Amino acid sequence: MDAPAMPTTALPPNRDTIADAFRSLQDQICEGLERFDEKGLFRQDLWRREAGGGGRTRLIENANVLEKGGVNFSAVHGPMPEKIAAALGLSAGEFFATGVSIVLHPFNPWVPIIHMNVRYFDMSNGTWWFGGGIDLTPHYVIPEDAVFFHRSLQTVCDRHNPDYFPRFKTWADDYFFIRHRQETRGIGGIFFDRLDGSSDQTREQHFAFVLDLGRQFVPIYTELLRRHKDRSHGNREKSWQEHRRGRYVEFNLVYDKGTKFGLDTDGRAESILMSLPPLARWTYDHKPQQDAEALRTQSLLRKGLDWAAGVPGGMVPGLLATI
Repeated sequence: MDAPAMPTTALPPNRDTIADAFRSLQDQICEGLERFDEKGLFRQDLWRREAGGGGRTRLIENANVLEKGGVNFSAVHGPMPEKIAAALGLSAGEFFATGVSIVLHPFNPWVPIIHMNVRYFDMSNGTWWFGGGIDLTPHYVIPEDAVFFHRSLQTVCDRHNPDYFPRFKTWADDYFFIRHRQETRGIGGIFFDRLDGSSDQTREQHFAFVLDLGRQFVPIYTELLRRHKDRSHGNREKSWQEHRRGRYVEFNLVYDKGTKFGLDTDGRAESILMSLPPLARWTYDHKPQQDAEALRTQSLLRKGLDWAAGVPGGMVPGLLATI
């Protein structure tokens, strides 16, 4: 997919050039979503972190196709909190972290929730790495969309390293898993962390990969919006959407490492928790009744489905026999 080129530099990437590129990525994504939505505009909230750094929170609400969404940029620094250092297996010192984080909740239940994060981290002792990922959480799993999404990610990964997609896809399956429900949050995507100098790729190559991934966000998600934003739905579909949003909330508050890192480093709570939907629902022992699509969705919330190997009809080999 084609997308506007990001700013480049002839110098090796450092804190400043990486943060500047992530700011530009935030601008590009917000502008692309506003053009597609045709109604909603992001409002910006600048914030400062007392211990060092700050960010730009951008929120869109009650737009044309997006009920709520955030596209956040941050660049924070300061003494590494002991709790985070212990969790990451690092020694004490000064840290720097910058990145862009996105979560979008659409109005239409047939359009999926999407999340993306690209980030960079380093410490005063020379430790550095890139991380990130993108995943899709459909309220209703539509096989053709799942194939499109995973093949799009595979194309991006293959431009940089043919080992990336199978490795990062498995990582996403494992990471975006709600253990107390024994189900995946959605259909996964890719997830990666600690891409550093220990591999056969350089900082420049890792940086190019995360920016390439970021550039694909708008074309991938606007295609999914285009497919389903006008699809008819009623109370049954909205109720199911709110129950699936409840599962999204459970994952973010219980398991999400980015949420924990932000709160443990005294980040801005409003920006960190912007990922939560405006409305969600929890019904005791809820089971969808007379909703074949919801039942099928539940059967597909599991690890190991090879969506990128899609076959005609939008299903993966052997899948029909399991439903």
